[in-house]
Amino acid sequence: MHHLLGYAASAARTCAILALLVAVLAPLEHFFAVRRARFFYPGWATNLGWYFVNSVASVFILGPPTAVIAWGIHAIVPAAVTGAAAALPLGIKMVAAMVVGEVGFYWGHRLSHQWPILWRFHAVHHSAEHMNFLVNMRAHPIDLVFTRVCGLVLLYASGLTGVVGPHPTLVPALVLFIGSMWSFLIHANVRWRFGPLEEIISSPAFHHWHHTRNDHIDRNFSSMVPFIDRVFGTFYLPKHWPAEYGIDAPMPSSLTGQLLEPFAPPRRAPDAHAPAKAPMNIGADA
Repeated sequence: MHHLLGYAASAARTCAILALLVAVLAPLEHFFAVRRARFFYPGWATNLGWYFVNSVASVFILGPPTAVIAWGIHAIVPAAVTGAAAALPLGIKMVAAMVVGEVGFYWGHRLSHQWPILWRFHAVHHSAEHMNFLVNMRAHPIDLVFTRVCGLVLLYASGLTGVVGPHPTLVPALVLFIGSMWSFLIHANVRWRFGPLEEIISSPAFHHWHHTRNDHIDRNFSSMVPFIDRVFGTFYLPKHWPAEYGIDAPMPSSLTGQLLEPFAPPRRAPDAHAPAKAPMNIGADA
């Protein structure tokens, strides 16, 4: 009964967050749309299904590897290294954790574009041809967990979060929650620009360029801190908006099909000798 109540509370929380997202972002997408679209656009049911799948699956899949990483780093990294960050006030620790975690998320995300095996899972997210706040959750659970683990590794290694002390899961939980909520905004069909602040905090325009169906798909990997892309040479943000989104490779339209697609035999691209996705080419205009 205790477990059933826990599952019921989790389901209610998931539905409540969805209701809040719809109440806030659906009107914004209507009045400030980049491109006008129906509320029930093609693929909305699949994106909604991914929302519920990942809200549940990520908790169960992310837990075991996070615990192993946390205790492994706790055993290897000297306490003098982790103790200094652990003693910081919570506010300073949170700001530092957002930046440090973002560096890990950046490289996890970038590797998902560079390594073909990881791209097979990440391509599910990029297959969306209509940008909408629910596209944030259109992600294969393995892809989602891999990127998050990359960020959590740096958080534990830096000592900004640990396995001992009061509320050891508070900082990583807040980092993941804040990042996830912001990701709903930057995926939204909202024509918002932040001016000079776009170098500091990611905007919908910044992330929309990451979803383009062209070479710029390999830019703008940061979810919240664009300056990290500037440092690593992948920043790209012109004044205009992308013309189209998606990928060239085929992708099933159903939730089940997308869940199984990464495990299917690789499909040949239109050119029999061309890969399904071109390798990254970061030019001087980044």
